[in-house]
Amino acid sequence: MSLSNDQVGHIARLARIALSEAEIEATRDKLNGIFGLIEQMQAVDTTGVEPMSHPQELATRLRPDLVTEADRRDAFQKIAPQTEAGLYLVPKVIE
Repeated sequence: MSLSNDQVGHIARLARIALSEAEIEATRDKLNGIFGLIEQMQAVDTTGVEPMSHPQELATRLRPDLVTEADRRDAFQKIAPQTEAGLYLVPKVIE
């Protein structure tokens, strides 16, 4: 698939991007290069290839799930303008 200058100009207008004629041509060439790469990737036979989350076999290091900060909820609730049943009450801003 290749784009024309008119199509690139239309896409730029939809994205609200102002492009000069030279920029439209440069952008068209870049986009056509990207589409060419996508076509090459789609042509590769991936039958039997398992999907991977990462190209290398890496183990995710997880940190221990420990509480590192003190519970200050009561202190924050005391200084809040309005609370009810442990929730912060805020004024209505949209009708």
